[in-house]
Amino acid sequence: MATKKKTVIVTGASSGIGKACATIFAQNNFKVIVTGRRLELLKSLAASLKKKYDAEVLVLNFDVRNYDEVALAIKKIPAQWKSIDILINNAGLAAGLEPINEGKIDDWTQMIDTNIKGLLYVSRCIIPGMIHRKKGHIINIGSIAGKESYLNGNVYCATKAAVDSLTKSMRIDLLEHNIKVSQIAPGAAQTEFSEVRFKGDKVKAKKAYEGFTPLTGDDIAGAVYFVASLPAHVNVNDLLIMPTSQANTTHLLKK
Repeated sequence: MATKKKTVIVTGASSGIGKACATIFAQNNFKVIVTGRRLELLKSLAASLKKKYDAEVLVLNFDVRNYDEVALAIKKIPAQWKSIDILINNAGLAAGLEPINEGKIDDWTQMIDTNIKGLLYVSRCIIPGMIHRKKGHIINIGSIAGKESYLNGNVYCATKAAVDSLTKSMRIDLLEHNIKVSQIAPGAAQTEFSEVRFKGDKVKAKKAYEGFTPLTGDDIAGAVYFVASLPAHVNVNDLLIMPTSQANTTHLLKK
C-alpha cells in the first residue's frame, strides 16, 4: 500500500527562503501549497516543481496582511489538500533602516502587519485542522534580529522578537494537541531581504553582503526540512543559524 503523501504550506513562497523551502519539500515527495502576493512568480515556481520533480503543487494567491483574503483562500482549499501536516510561516520583510526618531510610519505598519499579524492570521486559519487531526507542525521563520537588537533595526527587530515570543507561546498552547512548533532564526541571508529593505536599491542591497559569505535560501530550507523530518517524538523548539563570518547582530567579519 502506497504511503500517503504529506502536505506542506509555505507562505511567501515566490522567492528566497520560501521558494527554497517549497523546492526541497517537492524534491522529497510532499504535496506543496505555495502562497504569496506575486501570482506569476508562484505559477512559475509551481510549473517548475511539477516539471522537475513531478510534484503536486497548489497555488494560493493572497496577502498575509489581509485576514479576509487569508481566511477565504484557506477555506477554499480543495478537499484533497485540506489535511495540512506542516505550516511554514515564512512571509516577512524589513522596510527601511532609519533610527527610531526618523522611522516611516508606513514602513512600521508594513512590517508589523506582515511579520506579526500575517503569521497570526495564517496560523489561526490552519491550526483548527491540525487540532482536529491531533497532529501537525508549525515552523516559524524568525531572525537573529528577534534575539538581539541592532542599530536602526528597531521595529524590524521588535517584530522578529514577537515571532520568537509567539513561537514559545504557540508551543505551550498547542502542546496538548500534539502539535509541534519550531522557530528557525537565520542570521545574514542573501535573498531579496536587503533589496526590499532598501526599496529596490540593488546597489545598497549588494553592499550589505560584500566581504563575507552569507547564508542562502537553500541553507535555511535544508534546516527547515531537517527539523520537519525528525521523528514524531522529537521537536526542535528553536534553531539559530549564522554564517561562519557572523557571530551576532553586530560582529561580522568582512575581508
